[in-house]
Amino acid sequence: MNPQERIAELTERLNYYNHQYYQNSVSEVDDYTFDQLLTELTELEKQYPEFRLADSPTVRVGGTISKEFATVYHRFPMLSLGNTYSEDDLIEFDKRVQKGLNGQSYEYVCELKFDGVALSLTYENGVLVQGATRGDGVRGDDITNNIRTIRTVPLRIREKQEEPRDEQNVQLSLFAPSSFLSSPSIPALFEVRGEGFLPLAEFDRINKEREDIGEPLLANPRNAASGTFKQQDSSAVARRRLDCYIYSFLSDPEVFQTHEESLVALKQWGFNVSPTWRKCTDIREVMQYINEWEEKRFTLPLGTDGIVIKINRYDQQRELGYTAKSPRWAIAFKYKALAASTVLKGIRYQVGRTGAVTPVALLSPVLLAGTTVKRASLHNANEIERLGVMLNDTVFVEKGGEIIPKITGVDLNRRTDQSVPIVYPTTCPACGTPLIRKEGEANFYCPNERGCPPQRQTRFEHFIQRRAMNIESLGEGKIELLIERGLVETPADLYDLTADQLLGLQKTFVDRDGGSEDSGKQRVVSFREKTVENILTAIERSKAQPFANVLFALGIRYVGITTAEKLADYFGSMDAIMQASQETLLAVPDTGPRIAESIVAWFADEENRTFVERLRAAGLQFVGEKKVVEPEGDTLAGKTFLYTGTFANFSREELEARIAANGGKLLSGVSKKLNYLIVGENAGPSKVEKAQKLNVPMISEDEFLAMLDV
Repeated sequence: MNPQERIAELTERLNYYNHQYYQNSVSEVDDYTFDQLLTELTELEKQYPEFRLADSPTVRVGGTISKEFATVYHRFPMLSLGNTYSEDDLIEFDKRVQKGLNGQSYEYVCELKFDGVALSLTYENGVLVQGATRGDGVRGDDITNNIRTIRTVPLRIREKQEEPRDEQNVQLSLFAPSSFLSSPSIPALFEVRGEGFLPLAEFDRINKEREDIGEPLLANPRNAASGTFKQQDSSAVARRRLDCYIYSFLSDPEVFQTHEESLVALKQWGFNVSPTWRKCTDIREVMQYINEWEEKRFTLPLGTDGIVIKINRYDQQRELGYTAKSPRWAIAFKYKALAASTVLKGIRYQVGRTGAVTPVALLSPVLLAGTTVKRASLHNANEIERLGVMLNDTVFVEKGGEIIPKITGVDLNRRTDQSVPIVYPTTCPACGTPLIRKEGEANFYCPNERGCPPQRQTRFEHFIQRRAMNIESLGEGKIELLIERGLVETPADLYDLTADQLLGLQKTFVDRDGGSEDSGKQRVVSFREKTVENILTAIERSKAQPFANVLFALGIRYVGITTAEKLADYFGSMDAIMQASQETLLAVPDTGPRIAESIVAWFADEENRTFVERLRAAGLQFVGEKKVVEPEGDTLAGKTFLYTGTFANFSREELEARIAANGGKLLSGVSKKLNYLIVGENAGPSKVEKAQKLNVPMISEDEFLAMLDV
């Protein structure tokens, strides 16, 4: 099979597997097989870019850098909806509809109002060609590359999809093609609209990782989604695993007679349409739908804040028309913010891996959003002071983003003489070490990294997680038992464990609930023969984890997996990073002073260096894969370069590759040895200032391209 045919076959198969997984919740192949096929396709597309198809699944992982987002003018304005919190207002809306339609019969379609970012997607000949934000309703930003990373968004749609074949040309089962035959022909040009969102599970995962590396937490899923869609590096967007529900179809001329028909067809064509919508015959059924979802919405994978009610027939929508800002045929009913009041009984201070001490409010149990809330976040000492909250106060509790309960205020009318001021601890609640607070930071920290029990425990948990060394079967209970029995002091000790040491270890743990010492569920942690075998196998297998994962596993503050990957790509080895100065580290893309300072300080610690050497001796990967650079010429031979900022024609990695491919050398910092500093948008002021002092020539991106054309 020639490369063009193989690329076409792999594209078809992988798109089919994606459709089955994301639309039908069916895994037809395991992750390893899928990844191997995707890797093969990626390599083929690199060798034969002319054969890459518009709907290639490789765009899902991103990698395109946008210097700035182009402006898109919407063919159909994206108007906002009028909204209300009152059922009486809905009845008045219904009366206006009835009057506007002169007594015609009509139906409504009710949909959940998702809490995300409004998106517009344009398809030509079945292929996604443009994705844009709402903007001001008339024009928005072109974020097509970021939209393409959403795996539930079809890159290409067909009226009847062909069944891909596996390696042995055996037909794979496919969703019934007959479902495509009942819907109208797909127009040559159409637009769909939907809500891009960050699933709650992903929001929690990201915040846990940010907390783990000492970064401030994201405020809520909606803001996180909005910020992610505006990122200029689409590979960073892909890592956030955004999703999108489609709720509207637009074309000229119209294809459907009703909104209901369009939703059914969109689902058949492969779009991710939430199954929560319902057609209602009158306003009474609309009210029933609203009441039904008031609490049931909390079972969904994303936040919601209301219901959208639309007239079903398109001709009736046109007849009702628009005001200057919103359609007269639709309205949004918004649920009131769910809050409850309860008593703050106490505060538990938790110590994280980086030593940050976080206050957690212990509450009298209260029902909120369908669940019983016993704890809530207080974030830090600044927040306690801002709220003016005291122990035994009656406090108001809401669910931030309808996920994490948080205290939003104090009912001062119910404050009694039993209320007492909260005194933030000056010593670590776990080990008694005096706390420190770095200038400009809100959190207090315990500096006793190695002796503080929760820091030591979570250091192991960080090391074994999937994105680090991926040591399965070694949950936190087992780690706690190993530490308690003196079998491990640092994660490096894991590589010295033997079956004889582990077999037969056992302990009963009690999981406390709400801090009560006389309540909690018991669980038994035991090392049986099969468990021990699985653990030792996973430890041995972890030695093959890539260098970037090893670097992340070290647990250097502020170094998340993305930063670790960039450091690994830039330096290529652990030794190079260990020897790097702060100035050298600052040359790495997206590595600021705080990260650079943290890395230098971490490797300056003798115990940390000993830990690294033990990992080296255990056989972990300390060198990254060398990227082969295909020579293009020697026009830059003998010249040295450094860059700063972002560029219209290159990602930073691509710029580095072009310099190397044409004989140039990339330096790690501004010095007298530097021949040219390439300056892009949002250039770093420190590099520019130093280049000016040393009289280093600064060139633009266009001037650099001109050098290549000489």
